[in-house]
Amino acid sequence: MNSSDHSNQPGLINPELGHLRGRRAAVVVFSHYPSDPRPRREAEALIQLGMEVDVISIRQDDSDLRRENFNGVNILRVPLRHLRGGKASYLFQYGSFISAAFFLLAFRSFTRRYSLVHVHNMPDVLVFSALVPKICGAKVILDLHDPMPELMTTIFGMEAGSFGVSLLKWLEKWSIRFADVAITPNIAFAKLFSTRSGQPGKLLVVMNSPDEKIFEYREPVRETLASRDPVKPFVIMYHGALVERHGLDDAVRALEKARVIIPGAELRIYGRATPYFHRVMEEVNARGLQESVRYLGAKSLEQIVEAIDDCDVGIIPNRRSVFTELNMPTRIFEYLARSKPVIVPRTAGIQDYFSQDEIIFFEPGDVNDLMQKLRHVFMQPLETAEIVKRGQAVYRAHKWSEERRGLLGLVGELLKGDKSHCSRIQPSVMAGEP
Repeated sequence: MNSSDHSNQPGLINPELGHLRGRRAAVVVFSHYPSDPRPRREAEALIQLGMEVDVISIRQDDSDLRRENFNGVNILRVPLRHLRGGKASYLFQYGSFISAAFFLLAFRSFTRRYSLVHVHNMPDVLVFSALVPKICGAKVILDLHDPMPELMTTIFGMEAGSFGVSLLKWLEKWSIRFADVAITPNIAFAKLFSTRSGQPGKLLVVMNSPDEKIFEYREPVRETLASRDPVKPFVIMYHGALVERHGLDDAVRALEKARVIIPGAELRIYGRATPYFHRVMEEVNARGLQESVRYLGAKSLEQIVEAIDDCDVGIIPNRRSVFTELNMPTRIFEYLARSKPVIVPRTAGIQDYFSQDEIIFFEPGDVNDLMQKLRHVFMQPLETAEIVKRGQAVYRAHKWSEERRGLLGLVGELLKGDKSHCSRIQPSVMAGEP
């Protein structure tokens, strides 16, 4: 294993955290809360310490309440939705949300005493919506889920040396410098952000590990090929964003080839439908795979656990790109937590954590190799179970209880000697408070 325990990084050792009780934190995220798992895990960790947490997020659909309390977290949803489109669409959506978040945080800085503002990218510049709370003494964490230049290069095919990519790197650098600290989910991202920002001391890794209360740990189940129920399908599971870089169409082609050897193979897809997904389903129909591919829609984290338990193998069929080369998908740990094998792309971001005998690798973009790995999982269940067992050891070293300890230790250090100093106006005075 090529990894280390990031809970032992400098600055992440847990201090006494009683001084956080009763403090207020604001969380800003341009996605739907509580569907986005990383903001949910981190916000609920603060709640469990006795902090009061307000989340500013967007709506998923028109049925979402504008205000809601979920597991103790106060949610305020801006009447915007994340719609995939071109560059202009992204700019408009990001600009609208940044403006709304800036106004809400500025106003609330005088009706609440925020000690902490936790901002999740994308975009990176969303962190500047915390300007007024920062002036008032709040500490600011920038949570860099993804490197924006690499992701936008992958989505829009932008040239590495283009003005747009250079601008994104410049904005990333100054966003990190504005924050008091930046956290990110894996080693490869941390190295990249440290190099580009020139602020290595500000970058810490808090991994995207699944919440153990939801994804309860299970020991591997040993079975043989003969012990499998021949009536049940061999279930291959995909869950996550249905976008081209995640290679769902390659998974469909691998399924078609695998069914020659595994007639009962079935691909189950979970996620919110997109134009790309509809194109993939057209290919499914053209290949006559309608009975072998099932679309189950978007599901809650709790429902995803049930789906994983009902599958035989998970797949992460990412194509190779400048972004996926660095990414370490959370879904890997979700499958391993539930003792399921998972087939993953051989990329640097994943190889930072897993060696050849701890996970099942395939070459990104190679449909035949993906098919062969599916066949291997089906034909060699005992060997597969041993790989899962070794992979679970990697997961246990980075389970959420360990990463959570690091995050809360960081917050505790940031808020020692809290000096928020903006005057607090009584809510009754501000009758029109948002």
